[in-house]
Amino acid sequence: MNEGDELVNIGHINQYLYCPRRYYYINYFDTIEMNFYLKDGQLKHQNQSRRGGWIRELYLKSEKLGIHGKIDVLESKNIKSVGTTLTPIERKRGSSYHDNDEVQLAAYCMLLEDYLDEPVRMGYLYLFGTNERYAITITDWHREKVLQVVQAIRNMTLDNIPEFVDNPNKCEKCSTVQYCLPEETKMLEEEDAKKVRRERNE
Repeated sequence: MNEGDELVNIGHINQYLYCPRRYYYINYFDTIEMNFYLKDGQLKHQNQSRRGGWIRELYLKSEKLGIHGKIDVLESKNIKSVGTTLTPIERKRGSSYHDNDEVQLAAYCMLLEDYLDEPVRMGYLYLFGTNERYAITITDWHREKVLQVVQAIRNMTLDNIPEFVDNPNKCEKCSTVQYCLPEETKMLEEEDAKKVRRERNE
């Protein structure tokens, strides 16, 4: 983290889980660039529907959890036996979601939980690609993962660049690929390894 930062932005939890190396470049070198996927996602957020019963972009922070962030949408419902319930909705541009999206949603649920001082056990992932939302039950695994990633981000340092992710397909959509240079870096590492082997055999 940058010096002086105390709370982890929940959006960064998703970035870190997608690829710690990507987050490293964004955090320390401010290298995020506007590519098609980022711009498309921004436009979809801006063109959201204006349904009633929604609270939009609520910013919260929690010193106890060490996180802060802006919840995209909160759905407000009045249930006779319970009263008013607030359910976080996180919007994504694609037609599928992944574990990192669930963990990000869980972090928002935990943040809201801390703010309301009452359990928030479920949230929704809304996908623009399918125009549907999916109910996600927040489990102990989600909660533990949030805390693990927050600690991992806090432990990051400028001197230690994370390894590349195992899935090279992630690099194709990455907005920091021009700085990370995965293919070029791997080629140089292979050349260095060959050089070391040659020197050992001489």
